[in-house]
Amino acid sequence: MLYIVATPIGNLGDVSLRAMEVLRSVDVVASEDTRHTAKLLTRHEIKARQMPFHEHNESRVMGKIVRLLQDGRDVALVSDAGTPGIADPGFSLLRRCHDEGLEVTMVPGPAAFVMAVVLSGLAMHSFTFRGFPPRKSGKRRRFLEVDVQSPHTLVFYESPHRVLALVEDALAVYGDRPAALCNDLTKKFEAVHRGTLGELAQQLRDKGAKGEYALVVAGRPEPPKKKKRSYAKSDEPDERDASGESDDSGESDAPDEPESDESVEPAESE
Repeated sequence: MLYIVATPIGNLGDVSLRAMEVLRSVDVVASEDTRHTAKLLTRHEIKARQMPFHEHNESRVMGKIVRLLQDGRDVALVSDAGTPGIADPGFSLLRRCHDEGLEVTMVPGPAAFVMAVVLSGLAMHSFTFRGFPPRKSGKRRRFLEVDVQSPHTLVFYESPHRVLALVEDALAVYGDRPAALCNDLTKKFEAVHRGTLGELAQQLRDKGAKGEYALVVAGRPEPPKKKKRSYAKSDEPDERDASGESDDSGESDAPDEPESDESVEPAESE
């Protein structure tokens, strides 16, 4: 069985009981960074054999993991933080296992984008996770423009080196929408700054950036609804015929009075 195991995004106390049980029981833990995972294992007194599995050795090591699974071994896949495959290595291995008919399950846990949306104060009923944008401004703006008409809340990840550029490009593409900048979630200096994109950009210019960021941006605002004009009785428009011209014939639309040869005398009162 391949276990996709979510690990803490900052605070090591956020690991689940089931995650610890699986990490103790598997034959191998495939780790994005074995040194980073060792801190988690040591904290919870877990002894496990580790195998490095990251973007630079993914194609080479993937075959080894598949062979272990085919031989009846259990493997746990973990990333440095959060859920493997979500802006982290893991997706290609998951697809390969599906293609090979190998068993896969998941131990759910933390994901930074979920926490960022909840803490942002923006709409949570529908949102789009976009991950890390391209590094160069031109490609990044085209990446952002894909969702310019989306009514859903948007979530992005970014490093401290490029987060200001991301916020500035988001401001240029989306306008000065409400947004939130979430920094070092679950860690000692966790911070969530709310405001408009312009305000957040100025804050980054003034104070700088440090740590990992999640940027949450409000979706396209709904256009104001047009109010229906109500007419008073005296303001009702003139009725016109199909040609659009007024009927000036002077004839009334009221039903004709019945014709009679005899005049009607008023009834005598009793």
